[in-house]
Amino acid sequence: MLKAAQTSVPIHPLLAQRWSPRGFDAEHQLDDQTVLVLLEAARWAPSAANSQPWRFLVARRNEPAFAQLLAVLSPGNQPWAERASALVLVAAEVVDEEGKTRPWAHYDTGQAVAALSLQAEAIGLSAHQMGGFDVAAAARQFGLDAALSPVVVVALGRRDEANPLPEPYAARETASRARSPLSSLLLSSLLLAPASGQTDQAA
Repeated sequence: MLKAAQTSVPIHPLLAQRWSPRGFDAEHQLDDQTVLVLLEAARWAPSAANSQPWRFLVARRNEPAFAQLLAVLSPGNQPWAERASALVLVAAEVVDEEGKTRPWAHYDTGQAVAALSLQAEAIGLSAHQMGGFDVAAAARQFGLDAALSPVVVVALGRRDEANPLPEPYAARETASRARSPLSSLLLSSLLLAPASGQTDQAA
């Protein structure tokens, strides 16, 4: 199922083609090498002062941690996430070894997950990021201390268009993609550079 974004200007195909499916192939398995490739992509994300605050717990289907992680997902995510090849709990280390707060830890961790998601797309896999999970339960389940803040759970796997999803997931799977217009996202009213021959004016 191709759901390429209808962009106002051309962007890289990996960005245009990436979307977050719920229909995963329940027979697909992630091998060790693929897991390493995905995590290596995340490892090289940028971070404030190269602090690298992201931490990952990878649980593949049929591993005990997978069931434990599935159990802390919201009821709306569990029915389809159970077919993913792996669930990844991503946490941000918000306090460093010296006890100092890392104010950009969540932002940096988000960049690492974005890199992981694009790497998945590049090798024919998909990632679906979920904020719908019990943060406190996840921390308890996996023994995370106060320095580690659970941020997101990522479902990884191979898309399966033949996977019969129940409603309302089936309708969401085939729905067209949409984003707010770019003009609504700008803090400045100046959208485009002045046309050729015009002089710059203060916004």
